[in-house]
Amino acid sequence: MSQQPQANDAEKNIEIWKVKKLIKRLTEARGNGTSMISLIIPPRDQISRAAKMLAEEYGTASNIKSRVNRLSVLSAITSTQQRLKLYPRVPPNGLVVYCGEIITSEGKERRINIDFEPFKPINTSLYLCDNKFHTEALSELLESDSRFGFIIMDGNGALFGTLSGNTREIVHKFTVDLPKKHGRGGQSALRFARLRDEKRHNYVRKVAELAVQNFITADKVNVSGLILAGSADFKTELAQSDMFDPRLQVKIIKVVDVSYGGENGFNQAIELSSETLGNVKFVQEKKLIGKYFEEISQDSGKVCYGIEDTLRALELGAAETLVVFENLDITRWTLKGSDGKDIILNLTKSQESHREQFIDKETGQEMECESMPLLEWLAEKYKDFGATLEFVSDRSGEGNQFVKGFGGIGAFLRYKVNFEQLAEVEDEDEYYDD
Repeated sequence: MSQQPQANDAEKNIEIWKVKKLIKRLTEARGNGTSMISLIIPPRDQISRAAKMLAEEYGTASNIKSRVNRLSVLSAITSTQQRLKLYPRVPPNGLVVYCGEIITSEGKERRINIDFEPFKPINTSLYLCDNKFHTEALSELLESDSRFGFIIMDGNGALFGTLSGNTREIVHKFTVDLPKKHGRGGQSALRFARLRDEKRHNYVRKVAELAVQNFITADKVNVSGLILAGSADFKTELAQSDMFDPRLQVKIIKVVDVSYGGENGFNQAIELSSETLGNVKFVQEKKLIGKYFEEISQDSGKVCYGIEDTLRALELGAAETLVVFENLDITRWTLKGSDGKDIILNLTKSQESHREQFIDKETGQEMECESMPLLEWLAEKYKDFGATLEFVSDRSGEGNQFVKGFGGIGAFLRYKVNFEQLAEVEDEDEYYDD
């Protein structure tokens, strides 16, 4: 069961990666005249309202003086209207549509029609017809919606809060009346110390129990990380206590000293841990690649690296988790041989310049071919092979080493695979093909 939240995080990261790529592609696109339409319809809005507005825009655009510009704007509006007809209602997370003619790097005109439901709600309403696509609103999809839990403890009480993006919420708080260090007259010092320890112990137990109620739902931790804060040594006592649920213990990402309790302490704790929270993705990435390097140094046979071995492991169903550099610049080419068989080539930019590999040996003619970035192919297909997919950057030392030393692509394997033997068998197959 513990693998599930990880899978969800990985899927979310893939969606974020797709949006980043789309933003880059759309931002670079330029049109001829004002015939590029950006349309965003937020959740709970009506398709009919957008359709009515487009019909009015069509009427206005019919009066554009320049014939070329008029036709391209009308054509873009018509394409957008066609896209809207595919949706009986606005999807739960809203709808994003981009339509228009762009000028390619070769100077040719190409039509772009994109419509999709974002992976989380987009709370923007937008309609613009311009000489470029407007992607600013998509950036809100990239903001981390990781939720972090906070426990603020001091001698007066405890507060439980969460932080997601810029939204902070107090989920529970209570006060406590603990005896001060010095007893009042008439009590033996030992008895007083025992009572005091007992009350502290009960206070820590209560916080530990409430932490489970607030931060564990259906047996799963509902926050990405936990921050413990306080002005006394209660927070350290809680972190090390046997009463604190081990599922929450492993989620502690920072323990901070604050000078206040309650809400002021919560605000201070957010400030003091902001850098750590920003680095959570970074830390997860370092941990993942660190584990990968550990398997290599132990020679466990449970990882592979390089494009050929990784894709072979994927096809065998042996790849459990693919680890891929987010900017891997490799193109997947599908060539049609004269015998009707597909030939797959995964090439870097420099390898693509060797045109002889695109020539059919039988006919001497250049083969028909289709291409797409390998990253896009992996993002679409990884589930078909029963794998999960993790994108990593080259910003950490480990990430940089993975990209430079291992080609930026590898996998954790379900079982050992003898790649050399497989390669020999494949060579023999080729040899005996006749």
